[in-house]
Amino acid sequence: MIDKKEKLPMTRQCELADLPRSSAYYKPVGISAKTLELMRLIDQIYTEFPYFGSRQIKRMLRTLGHEVGRRRVRRLMRLMGLEALCPKPNLSKPAPGHKIYPYLMKGLTINRPNQAWCSDITYIRLDGGFVYLVAIMDWYSRKILAWELSNSMDASFCVKALLRAIALYGPPEVMNTDQGSQFTGDDWITVLKDHRIKISMDGRGRALDNVFVERFWRTLKYEEVYRREYTGIANARKHLADYIETYNTRRPHSSLDDRTPARVHDEIQVHKAA
Repeated sequence: MIDKKEKLPMTRQCELADLPRSSAYYKPVGISAKTLELMRLIDQIYTEFPYFGSRQIKRMLRTLGHEVGRRRVRRLMRLMGLEALCPKPNLSKPAPGHKIYPYLMKGLTINRPNQAWCSDITYIRLDGGFVYLVAIMDWYSRKILAWELSNSMDASFCVKALLRAIALYGPPEVMNTDQGSQFTGDDWITVLKDHRIKISMDGRGRALDNVFVERFWRTLKYEEVYRREYTGIANARKHLADYIETYNTRRPHSSLDDRTPARVHDEIQVHKAA
């Protein structure tokens, strides 16, 4: 998508392709091929065994012939934004200066689209690097309402996806996320408060509180990401866009009576408008 031999300036090419300017110049800094291979394996192990912490992942890596210590695995998991699903002691304290909101989804009857949304971030490998993907999902229909890629964990790409979803569908009543810094920071919280959206947050180490988006990540990894080697962020964006469109509009879900997320979401929206 971005051609460095093209006469158009890089900034203009990125504008036309709706890509952040940094994407055109993205190169992983200070990360060796061996480390990227470890990250690729950690991602696959975690996707299959999301309840594994750094100790168990270290053991599995060693069975695959990688002599790696737990400290290194833990550091790479932090870089990738991965955390085992099991609860851990002393992890419920909010980050300094950031308020942690209660989990509102337990016992809440979700019976219509746009009543509740959820969001999360996952690691996406590239050929020679990696990026992060954020998705905004409608809890009722499982439709992916908006998504965005970034080569850093800065909160701005999450806010961009959230604002796009609100522009397309209007604000939900509730937004549920984990307690990551992207979702506890002022930029994200301000958007939710400005639109009078109730804020719900998972307990630390309890990614199953956000179970539907976690299932989507697993489906995405097995059906799309692990089948390809993305040559760069623009190539990843193209293939992910195609997959998410298929997931929304063509892939039936047994939990939705074999309907697609888009059909469940949009049918009810049409009835409401009528």
